[in-house]
Amino acid sequence: MHHGTTVARRDRAALEKDTLMAPISRTAFLTVLAAFTVAAFPLAHAQGNYEVQVYSYDTVPPSSTMLEIHSNFTVEGTKTVQDGVLPTNHAMHETLEITQGINDWSEVGFYVFSSIQADGGWQWVGDHIRPRVRIPEKWHWPVGVSLSLEVGYQRAAFSPDTWTMEIRPILDKKIGRWYMSFNPTLDRSFHGPGVNKGVEFSPNVKVSYDFTKKIAGGLEYYGSYGPLSGFDPLREQQQQFVPTIDVDFGPQWEFNFGVGVGATRSTDHLLVKCIIGRRFNWPHGKAARLKNPQP
Repeated sequence: MHHGTTVARRDRAALEKDTLMAPISRTAFLTVLAAFTVAAFPLAHAQGNYEVQVYSYDTVPPSSTMLEIHSNFTVEGTKTVQDGVLPTNHAMHETLEITQGINDWSEVGFYVFSSIQADGGWQWVGDHIRPRVRIPEKWHWPVGVSLSLEVGYQRAAFSPDTWTMEIRPILDKKIGRWYMSFNPTLDRSFHGPGVNKGVEFSPNVKVSYDFTKKIAGGLEYYGSYGPLSGFDPLREQQQQFVPTIDVDFGPQWEFNFGVGVGATRSTDHLLVKCIIGRRFNWPHGKAARLKNPQP
């Protein structure tokens, strides 16, 4: 789930020209990355149709805040209560994502999940927090690499696993007009029936092509295969293919639209998703005081 479907195709160096980039040694960064990874296990279960997004490598620049609205409408999904979970058919899932840039290699995101059921009731679903770190651009790695950790709670009426954690490695690459991203996600439940499954594998993939400087079309894939100790039978796995379009409305904006088709009986058959994001840059305290001196 992340800002960057549009931004990731731009010149990342240009994106950060107006930010103050704190120096960091490779040893210090890798120490933080190792601690981040160790803290992520055991892991968590994905948030289903509340955030349908393949992450890009980018993080929000420091002194900037990204606000995103994820709107996902299930055209054809489950029609009855299953294991105590409300049906998804004709449900609108609305997610508010707020991401704050910390420095040039890290950020922290916060999610508020909600659901508008077919009967018109709008209910709070849960909240997640997601810190993320990335390899700094000045290291000049051949691919973008970052690591996201997401942990949080969702109500039992919307997910049988109420407390979950997820670790998401992110690798992406821009080659000419082509953009590719791979998220080999691992997740685990802390409370609910998924606890007994252990660590599960949920890969996400995005491939897109820039048809113009402003418009890119592509295909996203979302899977949930089951535990690493032995994948679920194909009919019980979640497999979804989402043709998408990304529109570049400017360096501060993100727009992604897609229609998802489920390929197995355990996946909602038809989903429409839209992500709209806006980045806000905040002046550094010292600069703000110089521009607006107090009497």
